[in-house]
Amino acid sequence: MTPPGPAQRLADHIQRLLGEGPFAPPGGWAHMGAVICDVSFQARCRYEATLRPRLLRLQADWPDAATVQGFQRRLAVEDLAVVMSFNSPRKVATAHAVTNLLATHGVDTRDDLRAWLDDQTHRALLRTVRGVGAKSIDYVGNLVGRSQVAVDVHLRAFATQAGVSDLRYEQLRGAYEEAAALLGHDQSGLEHAVWRYQSAAA
Repeated sequence: MTPPGPAQRLADHIQRLLGEGPFAPPGGWAHMGAVICDVSFQARCRYEATLRPRLLRLQADWPDAATVQGFQRRLAVEDLAVVMSFNSPRKVATAHAVTNLLATHGVDTRDDLRAWLDDQTHRALLRTVRGVGAKSIDYVGNLVGRSQVAVDVHLRAFATQAGVSDLRYEQLRGAYEEAAALLGHDQSGLEHAVWRYQSAAA
């Protein structure tokens, strides 16, 4: 008998630990300042305890930054590190660079960004920003309502437990996408369910 492939092993592990679902997709953000800060600051960060409260405060304090242009105007006169209470010059620089790139290409709203990401050349442009990798591209898509799998350390750990290891980013993302199809789940919903489970166990 042929042993199960990576997608089937993931699907079996998901069913065993998470049940049948349904798994609701993450809501993301309508506020573009929050979208940009989320993708720029989230790496190696305890999201629920550290970053999410700051993003909620940013939305409340900067309602005019709901568009990229509004956020860009705020960044021109205020210190993002102070507003976010986050002392990371590199992550602040990433947020500025992402903002400027999107503004240059006419991306202003959540809907604009969701559509803009359909084009692979646009995704490649975002990859030129320091601090934005393959995972960040998939992650920002989910923040604006796309359905994608963004493979982070939690999804890799979960996959290793399922007996799926040593795959490149694109291969593991594909295995999760196939597992979602096997189980009949939305890709981003399944990803978020795995992330919540694994991050709680970490």
